[in-house]
Amino acid sequence: MKRRLLATTLALLLGCAASASAVTLRTVSSFAGTDAAAMAYVELLREFEDNTGNVVEDSSGSSDESWKAGVLSDFAAGDEPDILFFFACSADSAPILRKMVPVAEINAAYPGLNLPESDILREADGVVYAIPVRPFYEGLFVNTDLFERCGAPLPDTWEHLEQAVGIFNAAGIVPIAASLSDIPHYVAECAVLAASDAEAFSARPGTLDEVPESWLRGMALVRRLYELDAFPGDALNTSETITSQLFRDKRAAMQIDGSWFGNSIYAENMDTTAVMPVPALDGVDGGGIIGGVSMGFYLTRRAWDDPNCRDAAVALLAWLTRQDNLARLGTEQISGALARSAEEMLSGAKALYKPIQDDMNRDARERWLLECVPAVASGEMTPEDCWRSVMELEPFSD
Repeated sequence: MKRRLLATTLALLLGCAASASAVTLRTVSSFAGTDAAAMAYVELLREFEDNTGNVVEDSSGSSDESWKAGVLSDFAAGDEPDILFFFACSADSAPILRKMVPVAEINAAYPGLNLPESDILREADGVVYAIPVRPFYEGLFVNTDLFERCGAPLPDTWEHLEQAVGIFNAAGIVPIAASLSDIPHYVAECAVLAASDAEAFSARPGTLDEVPESWLRGMALVRRLYELDAFPGDALNTSETITSQLFRDKRAAMQIDGSWFGNSIYAENMDTTAVMPVPALDGVDGGGIIGGVSMGFYLTRRAWDDPNCRDAAVALLAWLTRQDNLARLGTEQISGALARSAEEMLSGAKALYKPIQDDMNRDARERWLLECVPAVASGEMTPEDCWRSVMELEPFSD
């Protein structure tokens, strides 16, 4: 009955949008670049245009720090889109929430839609603004055929990880594809997790004295891997687009990344690729992985308050977040050995941890990831100086 009501309400909304003068809507998302759902997103927008007669102007881009900064800058300047796919429940979402419409408010005005209010995306003010799309995890992707060919042990312990790095270097294969200049996030977060138990990783210190010792050890691991030549030779000045291609082309053995990276693996390589947890240091009570739901679709107050735009914008939000359409945008586009390994990693995880950076304010996050990580890796900064510099910006203050 609920599904039938939703379909009827959406049909009425789409019909209303089509019967009025054509409306031009603006959207922004991270469905772009190598994201395997980029084409599906474009197709959904085109289908919406065909169904309604409305026009969608999309300005999507890959979700690196410059993209995030651009979105936040547009909001600050009053140039926000009508529909946004963006981060939620993080320091990224906090500055823009006053310009978003709560899901409950949309449901109250359009009761037949029954848009989901997911507790996992409930913000600090107790309100849900975004409709979730992508559960995610972070892990260590491995080209299993390269491990077999070179006789390297799978990196299920830190000792095995370092052994594999040495073996691949000797074979002329990049051990870990990573850019430490534009997207060092996954290396940094997973290095800290490798050195931390659950309590330490989940800490949100208020002062330098409260920073867990394991956070220092984690940054030291970034330096250790750099000294072992684990990363590409130009890791400090190359781009993630280039390094990820090394992995996809089987010129790199490993890559630390988010679940969305699996969507970009070539179909013919799904059975020779796997994902596993980044191994913990000896003596660390590990077993957890970084993951959760971090992004969703928002309707902006700008669209809501425009009587000529509201119905069309709500119709587009409802269209994009319909269950079958969410499946087209989801992360379940992997198969074979890669899909099985992802299921094993998730089912075997003791806990799911929120990324540290998601709770940091923007200035502190950028200092940690874009300044400190490359500096620590190259030896220009110590782990202690790194966290001292970050904590000066009160990263976890409200």
